[in-house]
Amino acid sequence: MKKLLLISALLAGALLSAQDKNYEISPMIGYDYHESSLGFKDNGYFLGGLEFQINDVKSVIKPEFSLFISEGIDYTSGATTRVVRGAVNGVYALKEMGSFSPFVKGGVGIENVSTQTAQSKSGLFLDVGIGAKVNFTQNLALKLEAIYLGKVAQHNEGILDHNLIALLGFTYSFGDKAPKSITRPEVVIVVAPPVPEPEPVVIVVPVVIDGDDDKDGVLNSKDSCPKTLAGAIVDTKGCNVDTDGDGVLNTDDICPSTIAGEAVNSDGCPKTVPLNINFENNSDQIKSTSDAQIQAYATFLTKYTNYSAQIIGYTDSRGSESYNQALSEKRAKAVVAALIAKGVNAKQLSALGKGEANPIADNKTAEGRAQNRRIEAKLTRN
Repeated sequence: MKKLLLISALLAGALLSAQDKNYEISPMIGYDYHESSLGFKDNGYFLGGLEFQINDVKSVIKPEFSLFISEGIDYTSGATTRVVRGAVNGVYALKEMGSFSPFVKGGVGIENVSTQTAQSKSGLFLDVGIGAKVNFTQNLALKLEAIYLGKVAQHNEGILDHNLIALLGFTYSFGDKAPKSITRPEVVIVVAPPVPEPEPVVIVVPVVIDGDDDKDGVLNSKDSCPKTLAGAIVDTKGCNVDTDGDGVLNTDDICPSTIAGEAVNSDGCPKTVPLNINFENNSDQIKSTSDAQIQAYATFLTKYTNYSAQIIGYTDSRGSESYNQALSEKRAKAVVAALIAKGVNAKQLSALGKGEANPIADNKTAEGRAQNRRIEAKLTRN
């Protein structure tokens, strides 16, 4: 009973579906119930083997290769034999139900009987089955299967020999899939330095009757804003413009290419920036592919030292809340350390982990979980 309670607790903390990995291998054991006409002494026999599934294909049906062996099977005649089966199946995953990942499968294979009799010979077979994986660690799942196997019976005019196989085992999943890109557009400041403002337009007025007192290129008679700063970019009425529409005029905007509607501070820079930082699986080690992202943000902070950044880490909902909280804190601190290594003053930086809080997408889908595993930078003007 204690073992059953322990297994239930593990299942309740399911972290990861095998479909999130490129490959999975499953050692399995089971029992084959066969029809009595095959000449075996008992009504069934044990078998064991391996199943190997490839998820890194574009098709919804995933290829699976299996090999099963049964040793020391007794005939009623007193002889013994070994049965070896190899099969190729297609596996179709059904809709996940919490920690359970049901599936159906079907395929073909070949059975080799080492000691053949008139009733039991080697030959081809067809199989269909149904099963489920119950995920209880990041890479490990319990696997259950029920398979019908029908082999062409040469002794019975082509009628199938029937077998019903029950299997139990564990699935180890490995090989991370490439993360899908987040559809939200990136803010320019994290990928490139601010775009320099163009040179002011100087209008030469040949007639001295009408002047340009604020030297913004618009004559006084047409200037609705006669006191703009010299050299400022203005519209046809002589007034300052807001190119990116964030509510901060170009003269005060040090981030002139923010997205329309983005929450910005008085300098026109976004208050919160998503940093697309990639980490090694289940680790706070930053992948080298994220170096450009970190360098771009470090360039901004070293140029504008009057800003502080709080680096905030988030995870998806898989795993325990305490585990996700600790991992998010480690990853936030790792990004802070990387920015300091790029020359950012440590006094400008702080780290905060929020675990699985504040999801921005649905944690029930792989795409949603990828979006929720994120790093954000909260910008504050000192």
